[in-house]
Amino acid sequence: MCATTDGVRPCWGNVTAMADEALTELIEGSDLAGLNRYVDAVCARGDWAQLLETRDLCNEAVTRGKQVWAVAQYAEYRMALEAPAEIAASVVADGKGRFALGPLWEVAASTHTWDDLKVHIPVPTVRAMTAHERSIRGDAVSETDIDSAVLGIPVEVQAWEPRYPVAEYRSDRASFPDDIFDIPMQWIDLPDPGLALPHDTVCDVLGDVVKAWWDDSLGKSEVITIDGTIEEAIRALGPHRVRATEIDTKTAMEAIAWAGASGGAHGNRRGTPSGRAAAWWVLLEILGYDDPPDDQTLLAQEAATLRWLLWDPGDRIGGWNLHLGVEDPEDGIAWVISAVDAV
Repeated sequence: MCATTDGVRPCWGNVTAMADEALTELIEGSDLAGLNRYVDAVCARGDWAQLLETRDLCNEAVTRGKQVWAVAQYAEYRMALEAPAEIAASVVADGKGRFALGPLWEVAASTHTWDDLKVHIPVPTVRAMTAHERSIRGDAVSETDIDSAVLGIPVEVQAWEPRYPVAEYRSDRASFPDDIFDIPMQWIDLPDPGLALPHDTVCDVLGDVVKAWWDDSLGKSEVITIDGTIEEAIRALGPHRVRATEIDTKTAMEAIAWAGASGGAHGNRRGTPSGRAAAWWVLLEILGYDDPPDDQTLLAQEAATLRWLLWDPGDRIGGWNLHLGVEDPEDGIAWVISAVDAV
């Protein structure tokens, strides 16, 4: 085993006790640009043992007051993204990658299969999140592979679910597709507002979808329950006229998952599995379920009775917003969320 600044780790390859002189000079000079170039060069030649050593030396330097913690985190991000599964899995843990482009388990899962990763991830929470991500990306994952209580929903994506948008990670950037919001909308005039009902559990789960937007960023949101239609609920929030379009349950779940996966403009990304789970729990709460039913066909049939509306006030603010309404026509109740986080 090789000693590190945070305990011990396995050695891969010929890890030297000291970095070369050039790396030492970069660290001691807190040369962040030079260190990032150094990491890029190490990754380009696939020298993962040297990258691990670079990470460890940067972490050690931080304890001496050197401001090179970002380089250590960048090195771990590149390992999660590009290194062989065993090494990638070694940096995937709770709390890792706080300032990375996304959670490191999602980064690793974007470029490694479940079969390659599962033997190297023992922590139940991280293992479950990684498995859900790989399932969303098309891998076959067994419920017996994970602790199903972590997210509380089936790991297998059901036939009635959408194809969820996933993050695309690169060495220096990431993208989080939001094509769902490109659906054409039409201007509509809103009726008089409906009767506002007390804040209920559906409001709670809708608000939780974008909780990170105001907890960790600069966002704001409003959620309302109305005895009436979606349009009457939107009017109760203030607008007289909005753009809107009817959508199906699949599209609604895709939109919720996109929002729930994000951290908004400035918060930490939560990952697509978190977004998918948020979409499930919104749907289950609306339909009155405490837990996912065993009969997925019945759930899909009940979901098809709901009416969904994607809307916006016509002046979308920034790149992070969710304006969504759902109505239960049988009970005559509607819920609407308006959430925005400016870039």
